[in-house]
Order: sequence, then structure tokens, then C-alpha cells
Amino acid sequence: MKTALFVGLVLVAIPYLVALVRAAARARVAGATGEDSPRPTPLGVLIGFVTNFFDTLGIGSFAPTTAIFKLRGLVRDERIPGTLNVGHTAPTITQALIFIAIVNVDVWTLTLMIAAAVLGSWFGAGAVSGWPRRNIQIGMGGALLVAATLYLFTIFGYAPGGGDALALLGPRLVIGLAVNFVLGALMEVGVGLYGPCLILVSLLGMNPQAAFPIMMGSCAFLMPIGSLKFIRSGRYSLRASLGLGIGGVPAVLIAAFIVKALPLYYLRWLVVVVVLYAALSMLRSALVESRGAGRSPVPAA
Repeated sequence: MKTALFVGLVLVAIPYLVALVRAAARARVAGATGEDSPRPTPLGVLIGFVTNFFDTLGIGSFAPTTAIFKLRGLVRDERIPGTLNVGHTAPTITQALIFIAIVNVDVWTLTLMIAAAVLGSWFGAGAVSGWPRRNIQIGMGGALLVAATLYLFTIFGYAPGGGDALALLGPRLVIGLAVNFVLGALMEVGVGLYGPCLILVSLLGMNPQAAFPIMMGSCAFLMPIGSLKFIRSGRYSLRASLGLGIGGVPAVLIAAFIVKALPLYYLRWLVVVVVLYAALSMLRSALVESRGAGRSPVPAA
């Protein structure tokens, strides 16, 4: 079954890579600039390296990347969800190949949880890719607040400790599949799956280490599928996405095979502060634009 999962990862990665390469080629021929440029910036590659390095060690990549994009004004708000999914796909697939291979978890539980997340992502991406800018801002602001709360749970030790089980059976499996379906849909809004998935498997009595292959595997299968919709709709930054992918893949390999572990206490506090600021900034932008729209003059008949 693990071999089948590895083959499946390759099969879902191929259409994503083909679509991204074609998008870059079209942008190069058209001489696109700005966010649509096929040339990633050094800063974009650095962001991809740093966020995916710490993602592999357990920090998560969506919330920090969103915060950096918002604080630096690198990607328009309505394009951030698509950029997160398209840009972090290749590093996440790399993580999934590693963690599925080295972490012990029941393969049927893993496969079903992945399938549930993929289905959720399919429906979520279809909805988010057509959202107006204000909805994206509100969704991303809420997602960042959720992420900051989960970071605080981790810092203060409020996250459930979990058990020793490596499989879900009966009602617990049904609950796990339903929640992972929702988490897959929320991924398209920018809610990272790592924190919620860790809490989910712990509450269901599983070994928290099992969250790594389940989370990475879920993201690795759902992100290429969701990314195809974002690429087709154009609701993403090509330049930033390429930077995240190019910087992210080597960062994953370094973190997984060379560094392996780091004391992350103070880094988590820094992430909480930055993410909270970005969340409030995103929500403020939505409020300002809403007031501006409300004061817009009514066009003459």
C-alpha cells in the first residue's frame, strides 16, 4: 500500500508540474512582469527555503508565508490562497515521500484520511478560486487567527497528548474522515492542515507522530489537485509560487536528513506575534474596502 501511495503521489504531481511549467512558458513568451513574471526573486526563494525548513520541523508553512506576503506586500490578498497552494506543493510532496516512508502508521487509516482531505480540497478550491477580494481577506484573516491560537496551544502545552494507537477504527475513523474532509476544504482558504490534524489524531487517541504522514500525505495529494484550479483561474502569483517551490525542496531535505530537530520555543512566539499582526492587517483591509464600497456613488441611470 505504501508503494501505491508513492506511485499515486507521482501521478498527481505530474499534471501539476506540467501545468505550472506551461504557465511559466506562456508568461515568458508574453513577457509578463510583476506577480505574473516567470522569474522568481531571491527574496521569494529565501521565503520558500525558510518557511519549508521550519514546516518540516513542525512549525507549519501557510501562516508564516501569509504573514510575510502581507507584511511585505509581495502578493495581492486575493491571490495569496492560490499562491500558498501552488508554491508549497513541491516541498510538501517531498515531505510526504519522506514521512510516509519513515513514520509507522496504519496504511488504511492513512489512505482513507488522505482521500477525505483530497475530496474536501476539490470542493474548497472550486469555491475559493472564484471568491471576491473581500471574502479572501476575511477568510485569510480568520485563518491566521486560528493558526495563532494553535501556536499558543502548542507553546503553553494545551494541545492533547494523544495515545499509542497507530490506526483509527469504527466511529473514530468516521469522525477522523469527516474532520479531515473539512480541513482539506479549509486548506484552500489558507488554514494550514498541520496544527488541526495534530490535535485531531491526538484527540482520537493516536500517536501524535502519526500526524506527520497523515498531514503531509493529505497535503501532498490535495495540493496538486487544488493548485490546478488556481493555475487555470489565474488566481495566484506565478513569481512567488516559483520562489516558494525552488527554495522549499532543498530546505525540506536539509531539515529532514541533516538538522532533524531544533529548539523552536522562541521561534513559535515570534511566529505568533507576526501572524497575529498579519491577521489584524488582513481583517482591517477587508473593513476599509467594505466601507469604501459602501460610500461609492450610485452611477447615473
